[in-house]
Amino acid sequence: MNIVVEKQPKCVATLRVEIPADKVNGQRDEIVKGYASKARVPGFRPGKAPRAVVEKRFQKEITEELNGALFNEAYDEALKQESLHVLDFGVPEDVTTLPNGNITFVSKLTLAPDVKLPDYKGVSVTVPPYAVPDDEIEAQLTALQERFADFNAIEGRPAEMGDFAVIDYTSTVDGTPTEEAFGSAASYLAGRNGFWVRLDEKAFLPGFAVQLVGMNAEESREITVTLPEDFPVEELRKKAVVFQTTVKELKTAVLPELNDEMAHRLAPGKTMEEIKGIIRENMEGERRRKIDDMKVNQIVAHFNAQVDFELPEDLVIQETQSQADAMVKRGVQSGMSEGEIESQQNEIFASAGHQAISNLRTNFILQEIARVEKITVADSELVNHLIQIANSRKIAPKKFIKDMQRAGRLQNIRSSMAIGKTIDFLVEHANVVESTETPLDA
Repeated sequence: MNIVVEKQPKCVATLRVEIPADKVNGQRDEIVKGYASKARVPGFRPGKAPRAVVEKRFQKEITEELNGALFNEAYDEALKQESLHVLDFGVPEDVTTLPNGNITFVSKLTLAPDVKLPDYKGVSVTVPPYAVPDDEIEAQLTALQERFADFNAIEGRPAEMGDFAVIDYTSTVDGTPTEEAFGSAASYLAGRNGFWVRLDEKAFLPGFAVQLVGMNAEESREITVTLPEDFPVEELRKKAVVFQTTVKELKTAVLPELNDEMAHRLAPGKTMEEIKGIIRENMEGERRRKIDDMKVNQIVAHFNAQVDFELPEDLVIQETQSQADAMVKRGVQSGMSEGEIESQQNEIFASAGHQAISNLRTNFILQEIARVEKITVADSELVNHLIQIANSRKIAPKKFIKDMQRAGRLQNIRSSMAIGKTIDFLVEHANVVESTETPLDA
């Protein structure tokens, strides 16, 4: 078998194969014998039809089986001869039977990239301490108090920061009612009655609440807010919105004491100390998860900064589309209109392309580390993982596993599990430094 592999840029290669006639004829004879021994042909007992009759009747099937067997053997030979790591063998093209009986074909191969690994053990990562700061726990407790707060009317003084104002408002942009100018996307800015606002910089819109300070109940005032550059409605970014605002009531929050009575309102039968313990445990678990994610992100960023290699163009296109679809879906869920998404199409695809390259590069690096470190997933691990998924979805495990096998997804699941084990390996061997100066969401 004559095999020639011509490698090209971007992980592509052209495979040219010529299969000698004796191999073609030998393989064909084996296939025809198989058909002849089982074929049911009218007028003949099973397995007794003449070979010529069998070949004529099953010509299409025999040719398809012959080509499949020859192509697969050629692929296997190419893998051994050229030490290739092929992601996709493509579809055989220009299949030709020469006058001497030899068969030739050409196929476009997609190759895995050639990954030169950097040092991957002992990667330095910096994370905040695992212990939850006391002030964060206090903030969580305060939030609980605010959920059960009573609100008393404020009399005899104007609004101050920290108060609550119940307001009516309408708005305009350049003298035109906001909703009339910008449609339903700006409806929540257009106007409301009985709207509660806490006088806090983070409330409603930046710069709005502070302008309520000094107002009394039943007092009206124009409040102007310039919307930020990242405002969700693109047409309103950097626009000055004028709110015609009337304070209907001023209220102050009276927080309940952190005692067992409040604990009973939260969870009957629990004491406040038990509630505090549950809060701390939940916050510690969430903090651990975020810190573990930080470790992974820093390790991945380290690899992407250290390693550069070509990626298969087809994979980049597929992953870019997948990332873009996910971004659009998140945009729709967050309330973006079709027009807003359309106007940001170029930015979405640019961001998706960047993320696609990062994802693919990381994936190939992790696969190579798994190969070098011989990190694998045993059949028993795969089965246990599938059983857990099936149980969580309330599906019979046997049916679920058969469905995954029929859909050809078992290998992808096994690969994902291997990558997960590789990430655990890298985190375990990382050089972790705790720093109080590192924010949790860095």
